[in-house]
Amino acid sequence: MTISAEPVARAREDFAAGRDVAAGVRPEILASWSRCRDRYDVDPALRIAPAAPEHADHCLEQEVVLAELGGLAAIAGQEMESSGGLIAVADGSGRVLASYGDPEAQRRAEASNLAPRATWAEDTTGTNGLGTALETTGAVTVTGAEHWCEGFHDWACAGIAVRDVVTGAPIGMLDISRWGEPLSDRTTGWLERAARGVEAELHQRAVADGRRLVAAFAEQQPRTRNPLLGVDVGGRAVIGNDAAADLLGLPGSTPMIAPGDRREPDAAELSTVVAWAAGRASGAPDWTGSALLTTPSGERPITLRPLHVEDRLVGFTCEFGVADGEPHTPRGDHVPSPAPDRIIGLRNERLVVLMPAEVRYAEADRNTVWLSTDRGRIQAAMRGLDHVDEVLTPHGFCRVHRRFLVNMRRVAELERGGRGELLLITDPRAPEFIPVARRHVAQVRRILGV
Repeated sequence: MTISAEPVARAREDFAAGRDVAAGVRPEILASWSRCRDRYDVDPALRIAPAAPEHADHCLEQEVVLAELGGLAAIAGQEMESSGGLIAVADGSGRVLASYGDPEAQRRAEASNLAPRATWAEDTTGTNGLGTALETTGAVTVTGAEHWCEGFHDWACAGIAVRDVVTGAPIGMLDISRWGEPLSDRTTGWLERAARGVEAELHQRAVADGRRLVAAFAEQQPRTRNPLLGVDVGGRAVIGNDAAADLLGLPGSTPMIAPGDRREPDAAELSTVVAWAAGRASGAPDWTGSALLTTPSGERPITLRPLHVEDRLVGFTCEFGVADGEPHTPRGDHVPSPAPDRIIGLRNERLVVLMPAEVRYAEADRNTVWLSTDRGRIQAAMRGLDHVDEVLTPHGFCRVHRRFLVNMRRVAELERGGRGELLLITDPRAPEFIPVARRHVAQVRRILGV
């Protein structure tokens, strides 16, 4: 029995052989195939998922989420027994923890290693419900020959990741699979409702943590005249005094309690430093760290003090102008990978292969990146502006704003905004004005020689 549609199977064979696919395959599947072939080099003939590392560290919050997902899966598994399917729970790395459902489906799944202690991340096991859900948002379905690895072509699966509402990192996953038959149209709706329910609880906790951070900020504020900022563990601003707002391009001193309202401060490498500090301060409430950051007015020292609630790190207060505690040492051993000569985009049902010179600028809409090109506006197959930045920077692109990456060779005009900000124009015929963040103005002027 097979559920592999012939047109999709032929398209996959062509794509695996290095040929481009014009139509007949969903864009999200094409994007996944592109990652599997060009970035991860996954063997398309793979038939068994590899084993996961024996040891995986999960913090208490992750354990709570995984336990809740396990409860949902156990209940859903009872229904799966009558429908011939199974439901699996995995952690945020794609490592399967448990599965429930029809015994015959579980037996078949074990033959492919869709079982505990196996990894189904896309970089090891190709396009599949669990792995591809790690690379995108919302529920993902993968049916038959849409799987990159031919050993899984008799399966239909749908997966979704539950993500940390502060950092966006995946915490846990659910996957529903069926052998030899497509999944019900209701499957993705159930997965999305399940994920929203768990993430709603995480959102409530994040709001409560935001209020605690504001309280800690209020306690520390009278002790300093320096710019003072309260950030969550993702490096986003929750509250700052007027001096911090002026320094870092924040809208003011009004608290930004809800995760969706928080802003990224205009300070280069702050998120990297906060990630380092979170690793050092976890379980160490008395830890203090320091770093040197680039702000719009130049380099400034910063001191980070952690806030713990019930042995859980919820954020930091950051004081600019002083350097106390363990210093952050930027890693100098990173060797950039060779610069590729193309970037992959998605338009309708096609993969679009673009030369970097064709791209005028890239604009981020959360994790989705839109490329303004000579062939129109095209969605990047790669998610996250940071990842696109890594690919395009060697080709003359410059990050000019937290949302914009610009091909500096394509800048045709510059204009000053009403409040003195600098705007770039790459196509004078179009009504486009790309803002330059204050901390990038000097670099942009140097590159353009103006």
